[in-house]
Amino acid sequence: MNSATDSSAPAGEHRSQFALLRERRFWPLFVTQFLGAFNDNAYKNALVMLLTFRAASWTSLKFEVLANLAAGLFILPFFLFSATAGQWADKFDKAWLARWVKVLEIVIMLVAALGFWLQSITVLLAALFLLGLQSALFGPVKYAILPQHLAAHELVGGNALVEAGTFVSILLGTLTGGILAGMDSGIVWICVICLLVAGGGYAASRAIPAAPAPAPELRVSTNILRETWRCIGFAQQEKSVFLSILAISWFWLYGAVLLAQFPAYTKTVLGGGEGMVTLLLAVFSIGIGTGSLFCDKLTHWRGKAVEPGLVPLGALGMTLFGLDMAYASPAQHIQDALPLGQLLAHVGTWRVLFDLLCLGVFGGLYCVPLYALVQQRSPVVCRARVIAANNILNALFMACGVLVVAVLLNNGWKIPGIFLCMAIANGAVTVYIFSVVPEFLIRALVWLGVMRERVE
Repeated sequence: MNSATDSSAPAGEHRSQFALLRERRFWPLFVTQFLGAFNDNAYKNALVMLLTFRAASWTSLKFEVLANLAAGLFILPFFLFSATAGQWADKFDKAWLARWVKVLEIVIMLVAALGFWLQSITVLLAALFLLGLQSALFGPVKYAILPQHLAAHELVGGNALVEAGTFVSILLGTLTGGILAGMDSGIVWICVICLLVAGGGYAASRAIPAAPAPAPELRVSTNILRETWRCIGFAQQEKSVFLSILAISWFWLYGAVLLAQFPAYTKTVLGGGEGMVTLLLAVFSIGIGTGSLFCDKLTHWRGKAVEPGLVPLGALGMTLFGLDMAYASPAQHIQDALPLGQLLAHVGTWRVLFDLLCLGVFGGLYCVPLYALVQQRSPVVCRARVIAANNILNALFMACGVLVVAVLLNNGWKIPGIFLCMAIANGAVTVYIFSVVPEFLIRALVWLGVMRERVE
């Protein structure tokens, strides 16, 4: 056990999760992740906005093609390199790896600056691909390091802070990228801010305490396909871990489909403009953050280190409020985009916002215990590779979900119908997972006080 874990509170003593933000065994990782997620989304959104409105002067490709190409290039590295990242995180010190990943981020932002200077779509998209690569490399480090630095009863609180911080940074990065892209000198500011943030991330990573490798003798294989299957095989060794990974992947599919519809949903259903899109993103992000932070208190209310019983409750809320959001959506809209204030004068708009907020809250209750359970029950020697399998399946689920929805929309489906379909599918997936692993449902009944806990 390293010194970071030794400094944790005794298992019987529960402190506020926010106390971790004052401790070196957690805050440097939190800041590193927060700034990294900010940079990814600031650059990605700024690039998409610039491709949408300036692509005609830089390339002959249609902006719709470029926007989808950008999304695909960012997610592709999670398929290609997560298995390698998992091997590295099991073989090398994770704090050392985190620092090198942040050095790579600085180099990538310099490449992006060169792309803006040359007005080269190829270089800019290459930089986006490389940003996806460094995110894929950091993923196993981020989640596999937490059990090394935190005690078992702190895992839920630590994961809650990471998830809440990530969604806030995604929101801030997306807004910043959009605002800067619309400014006259926005390209210069995008380069400067992204380089400064990357530098800040590297500085924070320097303070991450050592996290010794669990398998230093591991031979890293360059066979991507074989190692991808091996990572998934490691995840399948423990049934509850693999089902938890599938449940997490479904959550990201649900969220990716939801977020992808916000612009079109605002324009064609609510009758709003960019301000309403931003508000929808902000409400959903605040909901996820709030639900994530509540997990720690609700878990320790029953005296557990990790409470799987919160997962069915989160899934139920995601289904119910997803259904209501589909039915609350207006059947018709005004053709011209209404100002945000005028939209907020309608009760129906507030109902949609409330549903979206609750979707986020219950989503936080759903995903945080699952992450903690995967970390807690994965074998130490291959924990990072199990996390890599999670990242691979997350990316696969999101890509397939968005692709299927795109086909449905192209064949005449309406967005409220997509929301309805996703909510029903969420209920079906929930029933399947909890029928295969009844522990989740049993713990939910115990947590609610309906069933008495059995003492072995």
